[in-house]
Amino acid sequence: MTAKLMSGATGVLVLADGTVLQGIGVGAVGEALGEVCFNTAMTGYQEILTDPSYMAQIVAFTFPHIGNVGVNGEDLEEFGQGAVTAARGAIFRDVPTPPANWRSEGDLAGWMAKRGVVGLAGVDTRALTRVIRDKGMPHGVIAHSPEGQFDLEALVAKAKAWSGIVGLDLAKDASCRQPFTFDEGLWTWPEGYAKAGQPKYQVVVIDYGVKRNILRALTSIGAHVTVVPADTSAADILARNPDGIMLSNGPGDPAATGQYSVPEIQALVASGKPVFGICLGHQMLALALGAKTAKMDQGHHGANHPVKDLTTGKVEIVSMNHGFTVDRASLPSGVEETHVSLFDGTNAGIALTGKPVFSVQHHPEASPGPTDSLYIFQRFADLMDAV
Repeated sequence: MTAKLMSGATGVLVLADGTVLQGIGVGAVGEALGEVCFNTAMTGYQEILTDPSYMAQIVAFTFPHIGNVGVNGEDLEEFGQGAVTAARGAIFRDVPTPPANWRSEGDLAGWMAKRGVVGLAGVDTRALTRVIRDKGMPHGVIAHSPEGQFDLEALVAKAKAWSGIVGLDLAKDASCRQPFTFDEGLWTWPEGYAKAGQPKYQVVVIDYGVKRNILRALTSIGAHVTVVPADTSAADILARNPDGIMLSNGPGDPAATGQYSVPEIQALVASGKPVFGICLGHQMLALALGAKTAKMDQGHHGANHPVKDLTTGKVEIVSMNHGFTVDRASLPSGVEETHVSLFDGTNAGIALTGKPVFSVQHHPEASPGPTDSLYIFQRFADLMDAV
């Protein structure tokens, strides 16, 4: 059935249970299928929409005013293929505002159209957030048609038929295809991104969907960064004689990616080299050490999440973006819990007793911010110094 909705409606979000939200289409024309989540960050929408960890997801922004800083070529987080390997769709309370920022190179809606991100504005994002909070992240289709014509039955059927993210290894598609080096440092005003100095460390980053600012943070502690594909063997990595190894963030089910990555991570841990994981890398390190992971109902998505560092007692506000969690009850002997979410008590960090191996669930690279946990990269440097 082709349906013409309320006058002026050019966009819809159709959920697997038949729910239809209608409003104003933004960005790319067409439709996108994915898991619908909400993000509570007040800033950093470009970094969020280009984060590969959002691959196969549609992001609803709880902050109502999006678009005022525009977009630019410096704040992209992925190295991949636009909406194919990052957020597929975006949902806004209000139509994105025109840009009014000195760094802007264009408007959000036009950028979304070029990138292939389907958007929907003018909907009650608070109501949608409550649905996700109470019932979990639904499967949905977001669609934009300038003529306002939508086959709602077909869209519901697509949402119902989608198998979801559980069991999907998305890292293989988000990853680079061949090794490359990276030498850009963190951004500071007014200079912009720093250039690398004389490197102190050789760091290999296993790319499961890495964010650029993670690489910049590594460069800023003195690392010469080499990025390798997700399926690179431990033998090939160790042949590069790195001072440390980073397990990056990325999308999908860690248990699925772990089918090929866990044995390699175990070999890297056994080598005695410092190993540091972030987000998906944290989850797969936990799997390699004998713990388990589980799908979350709502996930953690935002730049305002409180996490406690149990090693210092410090509470920090961090960025988070994950739909799976490490089961803290499954942590084996010898694996210490180092960080915990103060929202729901879920695990946010681990360390292996007696070895230079640790990881965190949150995003210490602060893109978008805050910068409370940038110190974690220095911890990695300290471990490389000590070995």
